[in-house]
Parts: sequence; C-alpha cells; structure tokens
Amino acid sequence: MAIWPDRLFDLIYFPVMDDKLDELAALAEPESWDYQNTESTRHKPVLFNYIQYTYSKLVEENKIVLSDDGQAITFNTGLVTPNQEAIFAYATTNRNQGSTSPWFFNDWKRKGEHELTKFSDLPDMAHYFDDPSTLVFDPRKELRASIEHIVSDNKERFPEPYKSMDDYAVQTFLKGAIDNARERVRRNYKTAIPHYYRGRIQLMLPLCLGSPVNADLAIVAEDHGSFYRASTCLTLDMAYNNARQLARPDKDWLLP
Repeated sequence: MAIWPDRLFDLIYFPVMDDKLDELAALAEPESWDYQNTESTRHKPVLFNYIQYTYSKLVEENKIVLSDDGQAITFNTGLVTPNQEAIFAYATTNRNQGSTSPWFFNDWKRKGEHELTKFSDLPDMAHYFDDPSTLVFDPRKELRASIEHIVSDNKERFPEPYKSMDDYAVQTFLKGAIDNARERVRRNYKTAIPHYYRGRIQLMLPLCLGSPVNADLAIVAEDHGSFYRASTCLTLDMAYNNARQLARPDKDWLLP
C-alpha cells in the first residue's frame, strides 16, 4: 500500500495554479468559487480549499491511485461535468528539477478520457459519512449554546454594528437569533447545512441578527447524542467554504 503525503502540494507540483483552477472550474458544473463577503488574495479560494481538503480526505481513505505502468497517479475530485461525468486529477512523473514534488500535474480528466485507461481501477470520490441521519437536524433534541463563549471568542467575525457593541448587548441579539434559527429548522430541515470537521459531521444554522431574511453568521451545532452543543460561529464565507466540501449547499440562506 502506497503512503501518500498529507499535503497535496507535497505530492504534486502544479504549474500556474490559478490557471489550473480556472480550467477545473470551466470543466465542472457551473458554480461560484469566490468569497462573497471577504477579500482574499487567493484566486478562486473556495475551489482552492476544496481541492486541498478533498485530497487530504482521499489520503485517509487510500484513494490516490497509481497507474498500471507506475508512471502516473490520479484521484477523484468529487466534481462532475455538466453532463455528470466524473472529473479526475491526473499527474505524471515530475522531471522538473526545480520542484521537490515527485509528481507533475498534467490535467483534469473526464472519466472517459484516454489517459485514464492506464488505470485498471479508477478511485472513488471521498466518503464523509455512513449514517445519513447525521446530515439532518433533529428538532426533538435540545440545542445548548455557549453564548458567552461564542461572543468572546468570535467577536471579530460579527458584522457591524454588533462587532462594536459591548458583549452583553451582542449576547442578547445572539440568543434571539439562535431561537429563531431553531424554529426555522423545525419548519424546513434544509435550513441546517452539514459540514465535515475533524472526522465528524456538524450542522450549521443561520444567525439572522438584523433581518429575518438575511443571515449574518452561521452557528455550528455539534451532535452529542441526546443534544446539540453550539460553541462557535462562522462568517458566511467560512461556512460556505466548509459546506462545499460535502456538497454544493441548497440555496436557502447560504449563498456562494
């Protein structure tokens, strides 16, 4: 069994990564890969993070595959073309003297392309859960929120004017927003959006602080069996970035 490095760029050298991200975005089903509320120096940051974390999960599952002749490797990106054909990363032996990565990125390949005939078996996509019920918020369970901790540890993530308020005032707004989020998910289970964190599925709910229709933050609910515990919140860009690792979120409140 091959041992692959945990970091994608330790394994594969990507020439002009921004161009490669553009090529993947053009090949895959159309979607936005940019942050909407946060400035980023990284080109297509959602896609950039998606590829890295997908690779790391595939390493855990030993789903990086060597070609039959030993001259190429591939992995399943988890993305598909508009015609629903799986897209794979394809790399060959690195002969670039300026890079220490053993493999050189060649191209993104559709499942049916000739280069992938070098592999007797093509790898499956990353697998994140065994129990589908973990993807759905159970409204029968109590949601225990660590209000003071969420505010004190994440104040910089709050939008104005809440960021400039004293902690007690923000806690008051937060309590109301959490109550509203719980009622909202009771009416529509799609409101709770799953993401994968440290080997577990967690659920994100919208925090609408100033308007009932526009989310300002996402609160993260972790399942503890008989109850959920919420101890942190995320900006909407952070939440979308995390959610996209599993699937493109339903456009209820978390928009790209």
